[in-house]
Amino acid sequence: MKSTRNLWILLTVALIVTLLGACGGGEEPAATSQEAAAKPAPASAAPAGAGAVTGVVIYSNGDPDTVIAMDADPVCSSLHGEEVHTEKIVADNTGNLANAFVYVKEGLAGSHSVPAGSHVLNQEGCQYTPHVSGMMVDQKLVIKNSDPTLHNVHAMPTVNKEFNKGQPFQGMEFEHTFDQEEVMVKFKCDVHPWMSSYMAVLNHPFFSVSGTDGSFVIEGLPPGDYVLESWHEELGTKTAKATVTDGGTAEVSFDYSPAG
Repeated sequence: MKSTRNLWILLTVALIVTLLGACGGGEEPAATSQEAAAKPAPASAAPAGAGAVTGVVIYSNGDPDTVIAMDADPVCSSLHGEEVHTEKIVADNTGNLANAFVYVKEGLAGSHSVPAGSHVLNQEGCQYTPHVSGMMVDQKLVIKNSDPTLHNVHAMPTVNKEFNKGQPFQGMEFEHTFDQEEVMVKFKCDVHPWMSSYMAVLNHPFFSVSGTDGSFVIEGLPPGDYVLESWHEELGTKTAKATVTDGGTAEVSFDYSPAG
């Protein structure tokens, strides 16, 4: 009888050890479909073999930018120790043009992830900064007032919804998103008529703004044939074709120089 009882004890202990090993030991079980869906997707990277387009926007022998008179608001004029320009025509001494918005107009396929970061439009020195920019559809736009004076942010799209909001105090900001593509959305300040900014809203991230030396670069493009457009607030649009090869860089230029 005693040996039988000992045998039952040994069998019970063995069963408990087996069950504990099955529950807590060994490799972790695979995640269920619900658990996998709850995990954030990895950040998208540039496609394998992605290339780029670089170039320059030219404007030689053109009219120079014009000076802004800010005397109507003493606060604005006090924020500057030198002349302030409209930024409508910004050309360097080599004949290259800034503030041209260059983007891929045709040739892209598929969808593109919206950046997690916000696009910021600031009001600083009684001017919009940046003067020309781009963002994606459904990306968060943050509009700030960094000046110690009243500004009125008046967005004037033709496709998206118009809005008009006052920011009377320094440090104020608000958020907005655009839900449709549009090139370009104009911003103005109803208080300070010289203030303006232009913003493109696109379904893809392949765009750039020419710098003070007229140069631009668009990276991360998959190989293919593309039509690029350059937009300028005073000089209009121009297009160019570019073929991007596997890992290569295509070069294009846009010339706005006056004829003759």
